[in-house]
Amino acid sequence: MKKFLYLATVAISINTYAQVGSNFPEMETESLTNVIINIPSELSEKFSIVGLAYSKKSEDDLKSWFEPMYNQFIHKPEKPSVFDFTYDVHCYFIPMFTGAKRPAYQKVMKKLQKTIDKRLLPYVLFYKGPLKEYKRALNFQGRDLPYFFVLNPDGQIVYSTSGKYTKGKMQEIVEAVDAALEMN
Repeated sequence: MKKFLYLATVAISINTYAQVGSNFPEMETESLTNVIINIPSELSEKFSIVGLAYSKKSEDDLKSWFEPMYNQFIHKPEKPSVFDFTYDVHCYFIPMFTGAKRPAYQKVMKKLQKTIDKRLLPYVLFYKGPLKEYKRALNFQGRDLPYFFVLNPDGQIVYSTSGKYTKGKMQEIVEAVDAALEMN
């Protein structure tokens, strides 16, 4: 049944987002802990969830995903119970500083380092550079949407969605990750 759901999800995703099945383009990012991370090349040992935003509105909507994603994919209970299920995946949120926003990179980074929940510091990455390559390769449909991609260990996109957090979208991501992990 899960394989059927995975195939149905992929089929829907292929119709909606042409980039499913293609490789995620290389992106050099910097974490709020000042670590340089190259995506997807440095994420090769496990599946990854990458969220991107390139406008103020999309960044606000990207933030709506922080807590639910943290709770679902990042948080490891101190005292795990039989009913706890933890994922071994990378999960990153990436505000993109492109065009006229590039000069604000350092200022925004310093502000966010002081104001964001400290548990999220290693999972928020900043990108500074051109947008055109990513817009084309990732089929961005609107600037006011955050985009989420599930990547396999080879950097290939196995699922994508966009928009503000909803329980339904989160469930689709969980199902895509579960199905992808099962197939590996």
